[in-house]
Amino acid sequence: MLSPHPAATQQRMHTIGVLSVGDPEPLLRELRDQLRRLDYLEGQNLRFEVRQGTGDVDLLRPFAEELVRLRVDVIVARLTPAAQAAKAATRTIPIVMAPAGAPVETGLVASLARPGGNVTGFSIATAEVSGKRLELIRDIVPAARRVAIFANAADPFAEPLVAETEQAAPSLGLTTAAILVRDSRDLAAAFATAANERADAAILQGSLPNKPAAEMALKHRLPLFGTNRPTVEAGALMSYSGQVQEAYSQAATFVDKLLKGAKAIELPVQQSTRFELVINLKTAKALGLAVPQSILARADEVIE
Repeated sequence: MLSPHPAATQQRMHTIGVLSVGDPEPLLRELRDQLRRLDYLEGQNLRFEVRQGTGDVDLLRPFAEELVRLRVDVIVARLTPAAQAAKAATRTIPIVMAPAGAPVETGLVASLARPGGNVTGFSIATAEVSGKRLELIRDIVPAARRVAIFANAADPFAEPLVAETEQAAPSLGLTTAAILVRDSRDLAAAFATAANERADAAILQGSLPNKPAAEMALKHRLPLFGTNRPTVEAGALMSYSGQVQEAYSQAATFVDKLLKGAKAIELPVQQSTRFELVINLKTAKALGLAVPQSILARADEVIE
């Protein structure tokens, strides 16, 4: 059996709070792996306090306040609502976005280069690639003319996501219908509205409950496109966005710097440099859609 790393045994115990919209496990796996490479060993000089607001972002605020009471050293916040809840709960504990969308527009940071407070981390391109996402919808569903946008009413990132999508649609011969959703209880009404709007496809904001949305989309035979990879893993047809894995990995780098004494105000926000296209071929077949070979060839992952 390998002996503990000597540096790890000499350091104090660090506590990392993880606040997540939806399943935190993919983020936790990457955090554990990357921090282990940086000599943080769970149970020896590192422990996690994990809080998850599945399907209800209203839970995030009390969970964030609980992490503050536990006096964690850093809060790692997965997705914009979690980062917002953490920022509302503390102005002193450093917060790492892992990731968040449009952090300047949503007020999380003053600027990317100079965050200006206790929040830094990773910004993933989601709204900015809305045009590309719509192009893929048009290519995979050639008959599509109207696209519903299921936007999270409790997520400040909804506004830039809807605005970017609406702006990109006309040049592609598409129209959009923004439908606000707060939690899983609103999904049935949202899909009914999409049907009334004669939507041919839909985009689901990543902070909404993806599993029930994907199941309902299949039931309604509505091609569902996600703004992040987990939505496709849950059963949506496709996603195109900045690479979430990159955000998770970079979060560990931010945590390491903060634990070693850096201040969040000194650490510029990093942005996506890699983008990924993920396609659920099983869902495509269930919907009777033939994904063009040219698009399959470009996919970073095809789920079969």
